[in-house]
Amino acid sequence: MIPINRTYAPLQAFVDELVRCGLRHAVTCPGSRNAPLILSLAGHPGVDAVSVIDERCGGFVALGLAKASGRPVAVTSTSGTAAVNLHPAVVEAWEASVPLIVLTADRPPELRGIGAGQAIDQLGLYGSAAKWFVDVGTHEPGRATAIHHRALACRAWWTAGGGRPGPVHLNFPLREPLAPVREELAADDWAGREDGRPWTHARAHSSAPHADDVHRLAARIAAAPRGAIVCGPTSENVAEPAARLAAESGWPLLAEPTGGVRCGDHDRSHVIAHYDVLLRVEPFGREHAPELVLRVGETPTSKPLREWLAAVPQVVLDPHAAWHEPTRRAELLLHAAAAPTLGALAATLEMRTVTRDLGWLASWREADALVPPALAEAPDPFEPKVLAGLEPRLPDDALVWVSSSMPIRDIEAFFPQSPKRLRFLANRGANGIDGVVSSALGAALGSGRPTWLLTGELALLHDVGGLLAARRAGVDVEIVCLNNGGGAIFDFLPVAEHADAELYEEHIATPACVDLKAIAPEMTEIRTDRRENVRLHRELVERVAQAL
Repeated sequence: MIPINRTYAPLQAFVDELVRCGLRHAVTCPGSRNAPLILSLAGHPGVDAVSVIDERCGGFVALGLAKASGRPVAVTSTSGTAAVNLHPAVVEAWEASVPLIVLTADRPPELRGIGAGQAIDQLGLYGSAAKWFVDVGTHEPGRATAIHHRALACRAWWTAGGGRPGPVHLNFPLREPLAPVREELAADDWAGREDGRPWTHARAHSSAPHADDVHRLAARIAAAPRGAIVCGPTSENVAEPAARLAAESGWPLLAEPTGGVRCGDHDRSHVIAHYDVLLRVEPFGREHAPELVLRVGETPTSKPLREWLAAVPQVVLDPHAAWHEPTRRAELLLHAAAAPTLGALAATLEMRTVTRDLGWLASWREADALVPPALAEAPDPFEPKVLAGLEPRLPDDALVWVSSSMPIRDIEAFFPQSPKRLRFLANRGANGIDGVVSSALGAALGSGRPTWLLTGELALLHDVGGLLAARRAGVDVEIVCLNNGGGAIFDFLPVAEHADAELYEEHIATPACVDLKAIAPEMTEIRTDRRENVRLHRELVERVAQAL
């Protein structure tokens, strides 16, 4: 197929090289200037390309694909404001360490800065949110150009996925011909390496921890019977080694759902699912101040947990040296992958004498067991009760995408631990409600698993274009929408109490008053009352406090 003409041949070589490196998925957004990029991606037999009309949705579809598959995903847009609409997904990808390869088409240099249509300054468009940026340039056809584009593709792939993963941005200034009109070019000039090898292969060194660090940390754990392991959002599979370390140390394992430890067929005997509720009870948090906390993954959303962490000694497993440590209390950031570190610590503790406090773990487990009965006493419909009650309905291998704002908080606080191999994902890098439907669609495409989206109505309406994208892609996502007539999370904040009621309702809570069934007829809609929801949350915590 390579080459078509002087515009397409470099892009075909570029895409072919991405496939050699491991690219499997791409998202295309329509346009004229990026038609060569679109057709090069969609025309390659090794690329599964999905077409998304709206670039903002397209960026989040690519994000969901990359998050679920663990591989870099390419997304392309045409020039001008189309490229700007990818920015929210690029920001989320950077904050959440998700590998994206963003390919924007641009006007060539002679059409920049002269008032030509659809031409804006796209150089460094995404600023510090892009891990790497390059303006690819314009080149005469030939072997040197082919090598340039193949080498660029390799660098883009390995940069997006290597180290701390993130988005890379390549800006392609494209001249005519933008249509795939045939031109006589030497095919040998555009060939890659023999036997399908990448032009350049990058190899990463081991991210295993140093033995001295393992032994020192294991000694601290062994001497601290009242400790805890906190597992937050992570892309690493840490369930088995985290459970093993918890068993060896005798520590509770406070497991946020997107960390992959709360649910699964591993040992969950030390898992504490409802720590958010327990730590809202001040005497419990005070009496359960740990001697040491080992943190894995990003810090969970729970505000009570963050406040509890802010007063205790901590060690953070920080595989990418990202310094994501909002409490600023960590004594040690261990720059090593979490899974091998947890496994090494567990193995080391097996050979040591460990001081255990059996009452410490028992007190956490007994307290954790009080929350489900208290939740069951709440009247229907109650949002946490609805979300926790989904566990029996979810298939064993379901992927559950959770929207920001209240759904992710209620899932963290109330979803029970489960033997099912459920995978929870959410956009918790920048914590916005952007692209929730589109991200779930991408995750469904990237995983091939039955996919559920748990969302509020504002997040759903914020990404209504994602519903269209899902229909065009022929992908079914089971949507459960909690419609409480506005932004329920704001009702928990002081602004709800102190602002003018009418202004608050119109401009902050913003009830949409839209018939959601007309937009998504196959969706499960649960209607609740925002103010009642706040009252029931507080009453539930009070019931748990009394039981404690």
